[in-house]
Amino acid sequence: MTDIDIGINEKNRVMIAEGLKKLLADSYTLYLQTHNFHWNVTGPQFRELHLMFEEHYTELAVAVDDIAERIRTLDVPAPGTYKEFARLSSIEEVEGVPAAAEMVDRLTKGHEQVVKTAREVLKLAQEADDESTAALVGDRMRIHEKTSWMLRATRQ
Repeated sequence: MTDIDIGINEKNRVMIAEGLKKLLADSYTLYLQTHNFHWNVTGPQFRELHLMFEEHYTELAVAVDDIAERIRTLDVPAPGTYKEFARLSSIEEVEGVPAAAEMVDRLTKGHEQVVKTAREVLKLAQEADDESTAALVGDRMRIHEKTSWMLRATRQ
C-alpha cells in the first residue's frame, strides 16, 4: 500500500475493499451468467428476454469497472481472475443451459444476492464515514432491486 490520506484509515480502507471485492465478484459472476443466458435463451419470450438480458449485462459491464476502480481508489488491488471471482462470489454458477423460466429465476436470485452483498459493504462504508463507497453501493442496490423486480414481473 502507498501513502494515502483520504480521511479513511488503512484498516477501514482494507475492510471496505474486501467487501467491495465480494461485490465485484458477485457482479462479475452475474454479468457472465446474464451474458450466457442472453446467448442461449429460447422459447416464446425469446426476443423480450434476449433484449432484456443484453440491457442487464451491458449495465453490469460498467458496474464491475466502477467497483474495481473504487477498490483501487482505496489503494487495494482489485481481483481480476475467474479463480478469484469463484472464491469470492456468493452466486452459484449454472451447469448447462436452463429453460428460459429458470434463467429468469436464477437471474432474479442473482440480483437479490448482489443486493444482500451490497448491504454488507454499505454498513462498512457507513461505519467508516466513506460516503464515496456508500454512494456507489447505494446506487448498485437500487439498480439490482429494480432489475430483480423487473425479472420477477416477467414470471407473473
